[in-house]
Amino acid sequence: MSTKLKTPQELFDIGGKVAVVTGALGAFGSIAARTLAAAGCKLIIADDKLDSLGELAAELREQGAQVELIARWPDSTENCAAIVEAAVTAFERLDILVVASGMMDVDPIVDMDVSRLNQVMKVNLTDSWMMCQAAGRQLIAQGQGGKLVLVSSARGLLGHPNGYSAYCASKHAVTGLVKSLGCEWGKEGITVNALAPTVFRSGQTSWMFEDNELAVTTRESILSRIPMGRLGEPEDLAGPLLFLVSPASDFHTGHTISPDGGYTAG
Repeated sequence: MSTKLKTPQELFDIGGKVAVVTGALGAFGSIAARTLAAAGCKLIIADDKLDSLGELAAELREQGAQVELIARWPDSTENCAAIVEAAVTAFERLDILVVASGMMDVDPIVDMDVSRLNQVMKVNLTDSWMMCQAAGRQLIAQGQGGKLVLVSSARGLLGHPNGYSAYCASKHAVTGLVKSLGCEWGKEGITVNALAPTVFRSGQTSWMFEDNELAVTTRESILSRIPMGRLGEPEDLAGPLLFLVSPASDFHTGHTISPDGGYTAG
């Protein structure tokens, strides 16, 4: 008995889906917002800087996207619920959530106050957990499945010798959250996955791509661990993201994909 395969266009079609991106002004969040908008999603972008958020929304609207914004950070159950409600109010439903809000704080553990650890864990784990909770409630109520994508890191799969104890712990926890929710919500048709990149080109890392001594030394140190011999580009994240939010990944949940040029393979 033959089974008709979906076409590649059908597998990756997310046109008309309603997507929320938190941390939309960040390095990955801005890539996610632009990728989903270009793919035809109706978009809610969330961050805590209203002016910059308005500029991003205007850019995406000029390209033909339907975009609404909400100046909130997912740092409380009230804010997370409000972000989801913004999608429902604007577009009557929710289909996709990308949690791109996060932070890094690096120091040797002997020099780091526990309050800094708690803040990293709060932003990277607890806020992600609350945002998933709010989205999950809406998706389960709709009863038609959905797609959640979180941001882990290569440091969520490996350790690091230079003061990453808080950050590594938080990103390992995100990886665990993804596995747990993938199991918990599988029966609901809700997939939960994460991206775990290494260094990629962004506003925060642009200095690493320059030709001064510090940049070259830093870049060479990182490249010595990347089999493909280069740092990441925005497109290297856009492709895996599109897979994880599209029908192509309907049987893919609880996993962390590493767009890292082989960094975590060695």
